[in-house]
Amino acid sequence: MSDKIIIYQLLPRLFTNTCTTCVANGDIATNGVGKMNEITSARLKEIKALGATHVWYTGVIEHATTVGYTKNGISPCNAHIVKGKAGSPYAIRDYYDIDPNIAVKVDKRIDEWQKLVNRTHRAGLKVIMDFVPNHVAREYHSDVFLPGVDGLGQNDDKGMFFTPNNNFYYITDQQFSPSVDLGTGKDEYIEFPARATGNDCFHASPGINDWYETVKLNYGIDPWNGSRHFDPTPSTWNKMLHILMYWASMGIDGFRCDMAHMVPVEFWHWAISRVKNKYPGIIFIAEIYDTALYHNYVNYGLFDLLYNKVTLYDTLFNILKYKSSTHEITRCWQQLEHMGDHMLNFLENHDELRLPSPQFCGDALAGRPALVVSAMLDRSPFLVYAGQELGERGTDAEGFSGLDGRTTIFDFWSIPSLRKWLTGKSSVKAIELREYYARILKLCNEEKAIAQGGMFDLMYVNPHLTRQFAFMRHYGDEVLLVIANFSGQEANTSVNIPEHAFNHIGLAQGKHACVDLIHGTRKDAIITPASPFAVSIKAHDAVVWKLS
Repeated sequence: MSDKIIIYQLLPRLFTNTCTTCVANGDIATNGVGKMNEITSARLKEIKALGATHVWYTGVIEHATTVGYTKNGISPCNAHIVKGKAGSPYAIRDYYDIDPNIAVKVDKRIDEWQKLVNRTHRAGLKVIMDFVPNHVAREYHSDVFLPGVDGLGQNDDKGMFFTPNNNFYYITDQQFSPSVDLGTGKDEYIEFPARATGNDCFHASPGINDWYETVKLNYGIDPWNGSRHFDPTPSTWNKMLHILMYWASMGIDGFRCDMAHMVPVEFWHWAISRVKNKYPGIIFIAEIYDTALYHNYVNYGLFDLLYNKVTLYDTLFNILKYKSSTHEITRCWQQLEHMGDHMLNFLENHDELRLPSPQFCGDALAGRPALVVSAMLDRSPFLVYAGQELGERGTDAEGFSGLDGRTTIFDFWSIPSLRKWLTGKSSVKAIELREYYARILKLCNEEKAIAQGGMFDLMYVNPHLTRQFAFMRHYGDEVLLVIANFSGQEANTSVNIPEHAFNHIGLAQGKHACVDLIHGTRKDAIITPASPFAVSIKAHDAVVWKLS
């Protein structure tokens, strides 16, 4: 990859300004819903101007919801097995269809999606969409009938807990009986025999904290003894490959694969190789949390990118919230030294706390040093969650998603900071933060030292830096000195650059004309192993000094 990938994550359902007074637990009529057509060329131009190279459209595939469109043959799902009124985007109801809630004309929803893909491409951006391979909604049913494609579970032997060609696992002779209300009378949800729940719950009674609204898919692994039955190719493999090919044919540029580590790596090797053989430029991103699986899911599973959650994200979280030493960042990248280019860095996404939330930093400005480190530490792509660049605080109690410091994915809602941006009512602080994000993200591709170059960690010769983190990026004759200040106080300090750095990078010792690419400050400095680089950094800020 010659350019650094910058992904902007956007939930079309939440991208709206139609409701200025959303009501907790409100329905679609009360709170409104974002539409694909609202993501106009002008809005995409703004995302491109922020520095993004890709847009990840989250929650576009049809999923379980309480809203029905009977004229279009889409009935509402049983509300007792839907989380929230809008439903989870990860409880897929039809792998071959688009969520009707985000379409202006429901009968044209596939066409509206294709137009959004084309519109995104014309804006100079690439398209990523979700692929949810591990589980489906309890009431999964495809109403898009394609020739030669059998529905999931259509030919299953429901009298068998496991057989390689079943799409689901069946808890034989038992009715589904979770620890949630399933209703009574006409409203009661009945499932017999019960099927295993998405988070590997292989009994009929999942708890309220289980993924009770989903059903686990069977990829040919017997959960009782771990035996693997991959030859002949399991039915689920063929069906999921067909789904990947279906969406790839519409011109998308990548898949973000939900809970990829819960699906056998053998399937990914088999499926991704086939998709990439036909669509060579497409990328696959794995949501994965087990570091022991990283190498296998890249080298054999053929994933391009993995979530950098339990490594860099968690490290930065602890530095920001619990004042851990910044030297922990060194330990973090060393752990991933040979995987760096395959990690997707982020500070927010739909599963994580909003940076300025009371549960995390409490102030968007406090996240700026983490932004610089996460975006510039290496060549890894970087993800921005819609509203992050505006300081969204996640302080709404939307309904099913309570006051949890996150933006809901289960409710009909809109993002307050984004809504203000769409209506031209953003605060000065929000606009200034967005401009800061734009400067950082644009530098990621304007400077080859960041997009394509190497990294040299300076912390081993700077033990006094416990609330700052210093490193260099270099490419050819270009050298950048990056220092991020995680302290709430201005830092007036110095940074030692060892002899090895000069030799390794090819940096000349002596006088350099320097410019801070973030703030535009200029100065001359004598830079040698015996002459530390003097630096002044505002609270919760960073500098990127380019050395000539």
